[in-house]
Amino acid sequence: MAVKIRLRRMGAKKNPFYRIVVADSRSPRDGRFIEEIGYYNPLTEPKTVKIDDEKATKWLKNGAKPTDTVDRLFKENGIYEKSKETNAEE
Repeated sequence: MAVKIRLRRMGAKKNPFYRIVVADSRSPRDGRFIEEIGYYNPLTEPKTVKIDDEKATKWLKNGAKPTDTVDRLFKENGIYEKSKETNAEE
């Protein structure tokens, strides 16, 4: 089963916010997901991003592939650096 970390669109028309979820790659964008690991609101100033570091690191270790947008959000919020630190500690 190919697992992706991707955005799930929520909110009203022309007022979106997104949940960062772990889902099977075959499921639809707003359909079934395995776990919610954060959220992203591009309409606030500054943009609001909240990601559970431990859950994100766990899924990355297990082989989940982030989409391009989620990859950018992870880089901006230092998720990859935190996962490298936890790997170094083990």
